[in-house]
Amino acid sequence: MLTIAHQTQLAHQHVKTQLAARPEAKAARKAWKAFATRLEAHFPTLLAELAPLYGARADFLDFLASLLATAFDAWNARPADLQALDVQREKDPRWFQSQKMLGGVCYVDLFAGNLKGVQKQIPYFKELGLTYLHLMPLFKCPAGNSDGGYAVSSYREVNPALGSMADLQELAAALRAEGISLVLDFIFNHTSDEHAWATGCVAGDPQYADFYYLFPDRTLPDAYDQTVREIFPDQHPGAFSQLPDGRWVWTTFNSFQWDLNYSNPAVFTAMAGEMLAIANLGTEFLRMDAVAFVWKRLGTVCENLPEAHTVIRAFSALVRIAAPAMLFKSEAIVHPDDVVKYISPQECQLSYNPLQMALLWNSLATREVNLLQQALEQRHNLDPDTCWVNYVRSHDDIGWTFADEDAIQLGIHGFPHRQFLNRFYVNRFDGSFARGVPFQDNPATGDCRISGTSASLTGVEQGDPLAPARVVLLYSVALSSGGMPLIYLGDEVGTPNDNRYLNDPAKAGDSRWVHRPARVASLYAQRKKTHTVPGQIFHGLRRMVEVRSANAVFAGGHLTGFRAGNPSVLGYLRGMPGQHVLVLANFSDLPQTCPAVVFSAQPAEAVDLLSGKPRALHDGVALAPYEVLWLDCRAA
Repeated sequence: MLTIAHQTQLAHQHVKTQLAARPEAKAARKAWKAFATRLEAHFPTLLAELAPLYGARADFLDFLASLLATAFDAWNARPADLQALDVQREKDPRWFQSQKMLGGVCYVDLFAGNLKGVQKQIPYFKELGLTYLHLMPLFKCPAGNSDGGYAVSSYREVNPALGSMADLQELAAALRAEGISLVLDFIFNHTSDEHAWATGCVAGDPQYADFYYLFPDRTLPDAYDQTVREIFPDQHPGAFSQLPDGRWVWTTFNSFQWDLNYSNPAVFTAMAGEMLAIANLGTEFLRMDAVAFVWKRLGTVCENLPEAHTVIRAFSALVRIAAPAMLFKSEAIVHPDDVVKYISPQECQLSYNPLQMALLWNSLATREVNLLQQALEQRHNLDPDTCWVNYVRSHDDIGWTFADEDAIQLGIHGFPHRQFLNRFYVNRFDGSFARGVPFQDNPATGDCRISGTSASLTGVEQGDPLAPARVVLLYSVALSSGGMPLIYLGDEVGTPNDNRYLNDPAKAGDSRWVHRPARVASLYAQRKKTHTVPGQIFHGLRRMVEVRSANAVFAGGHLTGFRAGNPSVLGYLRGMPGQHVLVLANFSDLPQTCPAVVFSAQPAEAVDLLSGKPRALHDGVALAPYEVLWLDCRAA
C-alpha cells in the first residue's frame, strides 16, 4: 500500500502532466499554484475519506487523478470574485454564526414567477432582513410530477420555465452584492429517469452501466426489501420500481427518481463535477438532500450507514480545495441521534433542526413544553464551528421525529402520542385550531405526517384571534435559541393553505403542495398595517429580527436551559452568566405565571428587549397567552 505522501505526490504529478499538455498551460499553471496550496492542506483528508470506499481498487490512483483534474478544472473556471470570497471566508470560518444571519426559502415560480422576478424582490428581502436565500430546486426536471424539482434531469441547465443559467448567475451576483447568500440544493442521492446518465444506463452504455442499481429480476430487490423501509408507500411498495423492459431499479422515493450507485467511483467523480459547477454559479450553501440514503448495503436498513458520512466528508474535503467559500447543510429527517452525526466542521457545517421543529408543534398542541425543554437542554448544543438551521416548517411535511426514549422519561409513549398529534393537526380532535392535511397516511403502520402552512396549522385560516401570536411564538424560538433561523416565505404574512393543487394532476397526489402556496400580493400589501393579521405577524417577526441583529448575545448556538416553574412556559438563557438574555415563551392560550423562586439568581428587574418595557422578576413573572419575553439580564 502506497503511503499518503507517495499517493499525494503521484496524484499531483499526474494532474500537472495533464495541465502541461493543454494549450492554455501557462494560465493553467498560474491557477495551479493557488489550487496546489489548498490541495497540500486538504488532500490528506480527502485521501483518508476516499481510501475506505475505493482504495482496494486497482484503478484507485487513476480515480484520484481524474477527480483532482475535475476539481482543478472547476477551480480554473471559478470566477475571480468567488475566489476572493474563498479567501475572505477562510479568514472568518464562523461567519455564518452571526446574529445578523437570517434565512428565507421559497420556490422561484411560486414566489416570483422566474429568476428575474426573484431579483426584483431583493428590496423586499432586505426589508425583511434576509442574509440567506434558499431557492428550491430550479434545475431541469421532468414535466409534470418532478417531486417539486427533486428529480433532476440536468445539473447544468435551469428549468426553462424559470430562466437560464445566465439569469441564475446574475441573480447570485445581485444577492451577494446586497449581503445575501444564495442557497441551492445538491440532489446527490438520485437523478431523474430522464437524466443522460439514466438513459445511457438503460441503453447499455458502458460508461453509465453501474451508475444506478439496476437488476434483471426480483432476486436482489426482494433481499434488500427485507430490511429497508418504505419512504413513499403511496408511490410504490418497497424500494424498487419496475421498468417497461422488466428490469428493476432502486427508487427510494418516486419511481422517476433513480438512486445513484456510489460504490462506483465514477459516480463520485461525476457528481463532484456537478457539485463544483453549482458552486461556481455563486452558491454559498448547499442543501445536501437525502443524506441518509446515499449508501446501500445488503442486510441493513440502507440508511445512515457509515459510508454515507464518508461520501459527504469526501465531498466536503474536495470543496475545501476547489470552492472553500461554500458550506454544506444537511437534510436528515431521522432519529435525533443520527441527525447530529452529519454535523461537524468536516462534514456538514449546518443542519436542519427537525427535532426542534417537531417539538414546537408538539408544544403548541399539548400546551406543555416538557419535550421541547428537554431537547433544548440535552440535544441542542453543537460543535462551536457548526450550527443548527432552526425552522418552523419547510416545503416538506411535518414528521414527529422525537426520540421515544426521551419521551418515555417524561411518561409519554411515542406511538399513541404521535397518533394524537396527527389527529390534532388534521382537525380530527375536538378543540383543535389546526387545519392541516395528512401526508403519506399509512394504515398498515399507523404512520402519518402533516401538511399545512404555519397560518393554517395555527388557526389563521379559521379566523382564530390568537393565531397571529402563535405564529410569532413559534418563530421566536427559531430566532432566539441559537443557530440560523429560517423563514418559509409567506409565513411572515400568514399565507394559508392553497387547495388549488388538487386541480393539477401532477400535484394532486402530493398533499405537500397545499403548503407551497403562490405569493399572495394582497397579504404582502397589508404587512405594515398592524390591525390586520398579516401586519400583526410581520410586525412581530420584524421586531424580533431587529432585536436579534442588534444584540451579539444571540450569535452562535450555545444555550443554557432555564426551568420556568410552569409546564406551559419554555425557558432558556443566551449568553454567559451575568451577561445573558433570559427567554420565556408561553405555549398556552391562557395567561401563565412563573413563580418568584425560579428567578432568585436573576436580577430584580430586566428590560424586555422586544417591548422595551422593564419587568420585575423577584415577585414572579406573568405572561399573557402566547407571550414571549426576551429579558435583558446583562449587567449595566
